[in-house]
Amino acid sequence: MLSIEDFVDQNSRMLHRSAWLLTGNWTSAEDLVQTALLQSWLHWEAIRSDAPEFYVRRVLVNTFLSGQRRSWTRESPVDVMPDRAAVDELPATELRHVIWTALSGLPPKQRAAVVLRYFNDLSETQTARVLDCSVGTVKSQTSRALRKLRLVPELQSLMEKVGHE
Repeated sequence: MLSIEDFVDQNSRMLHRSAWLLTGNWTSAEDLVQTALLQSWLHWEAIRSDAPEFYVRRVLVNTFLSGQRRSWTRESPVDVMPDRAAVDELPATELRHVIWTALSGLPPKQRAAVVLRYFNDLSETQTARVLDCSVGTVKSQTSRALRKLRLVPELQSLMEKVGHE
């Protein structure tokens, strides 16, 4: 049986990337993953033998979507920002900015569908299972999202740079 520790070791990177794509910043992404893992841990004995990755993804997405309905956030200001090592991450930063800008223009449910389908590489059926909706809803949400994303000039420019149309 898979332990929660092993699950976190195997899936935390994917969960953090998904959460960042949903929220747009690492702090909120870390909070979102932590909340999803805590909720999952509380029910781990029941879910660990039945595809826990779907359960945890569902908790992650549902937590994100319910947070979008609130008018406040759990973030609180601090007096001093922690120091970080200086690393030249300009190309990666630009790429993240373009992706986040494009995704942030989508409604939360469309954003969740795109993240699950294309960044987590889930099938339509798997995405529907995580979102607790029909495959048809996943198809329509994804189609609408892709239509909007194709209109983002920065994303079009990025796609041209990597050789896609």
